[in-house]
Amino acid sequence: MRFLHTSDWHLGRNLHREGLLGAQHAFLDHLVATARDERVDAVLVAGDVHDRAIPSLGAVELFDGVLQRLAALGVPVVLISGNHDSARRLGIAARLIEQAGVHLRTDVARCGDPVLLADEHGPVAVYGVPYLEPALVGAELEAPAVSHAAVLGAAMDRVRADLAGRPAGTRSVVLAHAFVVGGEVSDSERDIAVGGVPSVPASVFDGVDYTALGHLHGCQTIGERLRYSGSPLAYSFSEADHRKSMWLVDLGPAGEVEARRIDCPQPRPLARLRGRLAELLADPGLDRHEQSWVQVTLTDAVRPERAMEQLRARFPHTLQLAFEPDRRPDDGLRSYGARMRGRSDVDVALGFVRHVRGSDPDPAELVLLRAATDAVRVAAGVREGER
Repeated sequence: MRFLHTSDWHLGRNLHREGLLGAQHAFLDHLVATARDERVDAVLVAGDVHDRAIPSLGAVELFDGVLQRLAALGVPVVLISGNHDSARRLGIAARLIEQAGVHLRTDVARCGDPVLLADEHGPVAVYGVPYLEPALVGAELEAPAVSHAAVLGAAMDRVRADLAGRPAGTRSVVLAHAFVVGGEVSDSERDIAVGGVPSVPASVFDGVDYTALGHLHGCQTIGERLRYSGSPLAYSFSEADHRKSMWLVDLGPAGEVEARRIDCPQPRPLARLRGRLAELLADPGLDRHEQSWVQVTLTDAVRPERAMEQLRARFPHTLQLAFEPDRRPDDGLRSYGARMRGRSDVDVALGFVRHVRGSDPDPAELVLLRAATDAVRVAAGVREGER
């Protein structure tokens, strides 16, 4: 049986205010074409369909459209909710639209209720385990503790109990949205540590032929039977080196797993540049990044004027600018208190200006700073040299 494993669409999400709906539409076109051309038996979506609990109209329209197209192809879809989704909203009319081959698993009570598929080698039970917030579902699952490992372990106990009652030789697939030990994180995943230690051991999925994971945005293999598809698009510059893809998984007659990556179309590459402004503007080796989405960190000792304007003249898709001047000889790692000890109010103010701007205030600014600190001291009744 052949599956297309994907996750973390985050429909409606932007990249530093750059709209991505068009790129997400192109990805979904690619997904439908892949499902058709590769003759997949089902599409598995392992959570975070939307980026927000209340998605935008554009995101809802994209979601509705891709489900209609897959249904028209006769390709079943098994989909779970992630930590970005509203499980209740995403699961509206779940039992009704199952008639069209779209199986939404957003209700914890249905963890042990599989979608049953079959091929010439027999049945395949596909279980959807949505994102489980420990504090909200621990009691319902009768978990031994309020933790991610405990609630997911309890859900998987239900999966294994149901599977044990199936005919011998029934193969099994689980969709889950979780942070599994050994996975590599990026900056764009929402922290789930509010429910305690966020990670769960890979062993929680023992006994399953294939586990389609969602949550982490990098495509990665945790084990032969345990994989993250990652997000189809980059949602932070920490993903600049990711190869965005989906898994095409073939499940053999005895549960053997073969998987290969299907690359996803990208609107433009991401680049992270660091250096002095003049060097970045003149370096011919950076020509390949002129049409990339760019994050720039400037290291000039003095903050350049109109830095973003100059950068966008060469790199028109610069989205993020940071300023980290090269360390000066007097920049020690002493504590703030040690550095301020014995300094006057004017010296402290001068140091702040020097740190932020990279240069000392001019004579007129110095006069203003002295007048301001004197006025504050008089108003507070503090004599010169006192704090």
